[in-house]
Amino acid sequence: MDSNILASLSYGVYAIGVKGEQEPSACIVNTVIQVTNTNPPIIAVSMHHDNYSHERIRETGIFSVSVFSEDTSGAVIGALGFNSGRDANKLKNVRHRVLAEGVPVIKENCCCWFLCKVVGSAETATHTVFLAEVVAGSEKVTGVPMSYTYYHEVLKGSAPKNAPTHRANPSSGSQSDAGRFICTVCGYIYSDPDLPFEELPEDWLCPICGMPKSVFVRK
Repeated sequence: MDSNILASLSYGVYAIGVKGEQEPSACIVNTVIQVTNTNPPIIAVSMHHDNYSHERIRETGIFSVSVFSEDTSGAVIGALGFNSGRDANKLKNVRHRVLAEGVPVIKENCCCWFLCKVVGSAETATHTVFLAEVVAGSEKVTGVPMSYTYYHEVLKGSAPKNAPTHRANPSSGSQSDAGRFICTVCGYIYSDPDLPFEELPEDWLCPICGMPKSVFVRK
């Protein structure tokens, strides 16, 4: 089977907020689904074992989900998705608020948020699927939820290596790739035919992860 057919499945873009050891933290996931419509409803979240957020959910049993809209900046996704909460304060430059339970919700053009309490889990070789009750949340949805397709095709973003949808960037030596540069941090590909990469200002930053031009290499 060609594993690329799995790209036909639908995904979203979500921030999972957790209560950190020193300060609140958050990460990006693309797999959040509603499992039941009971009261309270149950959702499922898939997260890689290596993630700091996975460790904190295991420890505290609570987390938040912030649903990104199509107006959420790619830089926010990069800040939360391509760094580790073990090494940095990922929320330092991201607008958010901290709930009474100690978990953050993102305010950067998000559609809505909800607070979740873990009630069970299932393990795979690489990921945990957390089952959780939705115990609180927004009163309404604002904006259009961002799909992973939108993130990939419009924002030109890629999935971190721990994401279920991660695909290695295929190498290519074709002439059409001559003006394309790829971010070595997040995989964003710059390929504007009207403005060559070399002519971008020196203070230009990757729109997905916020890294400088110096981390880009020719594709």
